[in-house]
Amino acid sequence: MHPLSPGAFVRRRYYVPRVPIPAGRTVELPGRGTTYVTDTPGPRPDSPTVLLLHAVGCTGLLTWFPSIGPLSRRYRVVTMDQRWHGRGIQSPEFSIHDCADDVAALIDTLELRDVMVAGFSMGSVIAQRVWRQHADKIDGLVLCATTDRFRSSVAERLFHQGVEVAMTGARGVSRSRTAVRAARQTARALDLDPADMHDWVLGEFRQTSPWAVGQAVAALGRHHSRPWLGRIDVPTAVVVTLRDKVLPPDNQIALARRIPGATIHAIDAGHASCVLESERFVPALLEAVDTVNARRRDFGQAKTLTRPKLSGGST
Repeated sequence: MHPLSPGAFVRRRYYVPRVPIPAGRTVELPGRGTTYVTDTPGPRPDSPTVLLLHAVGCTGLLTWFPSIGPLSRRYRVVTMDQRWHGRGIQSPEFSIHDCADDVAALIDTLELRDVMVAGFSMGSVIAQRVWRQHADKIDGLVLCATTDRFRSSVAERLFHQGVEVAMTGARGVSRSRTAVRAARQTARALDLDPADMHDWVLGEFRQTSPWAVGQAVAALGRHHSRPWLGRIDVPTAVVVTLRDKVLPPDNQIALARRIPGATIHAIDAGHASCVLESERFVPALLEAVDTVNARRRDFGQAKTLTRPKLSGGST
């Protein structure tokens, strides 16, 4: 974790977005369907890309709106609604494998380059699978509030706690001072009165049905990356939420230690920290992405050798 206090970050320049939250657009992924994407340019045309994957029951914008502005000062920032969430792809079944393929398809469709994939909770699980199935398309991973395995009891608890966190988050946005400042920026960008932010948050949640959330949680319950974490060969950073009551911090740290060279960026925050404690989360996210980006340059040089293709099987 950065030695400066979260308050120092807020007082300086790190957190409060100073650019409008971007308007999104519908993007067709050939042969797969349409999804909703935001694409914020970085400071230079050749800025590396951070592709952000959201939490279960959320949308890309809802999970990441406090982070987009600060990240865009250094990187091109892309969010997407994953399948069955928000305005994401609709399909007969929900599969983490398919979500990872959607990410790869978006990378191709937008012709993204120098891509670092960052995920929060469910998004971090999908990010792991993106490496597993499409390692040649990405140059780094940032895994936030993550795990390498769910048991059925944990999956059931995740469903109930996830809904509770989501609803608490909707009510609690107004209680997080930093989130309120970001929310006001978002509200202005969306032509909303700041008092309507609560309704906007609820509206984002309501775009994903409880049934879809249940199916996504069931799919998460089948996730098991432990057998191959040790083969991840791109620079990786793990943001650990130390007060997480959904995904135990010890499990998050254990995952980080299984990935060769992964750095750990711990924050004293809970599972909804991407919004409700964003004054702590965003600086840690920036530090994690910067760390991966610095290592990515060396990795890019070594990547001239062809890596063996990995199977996208069930494990």
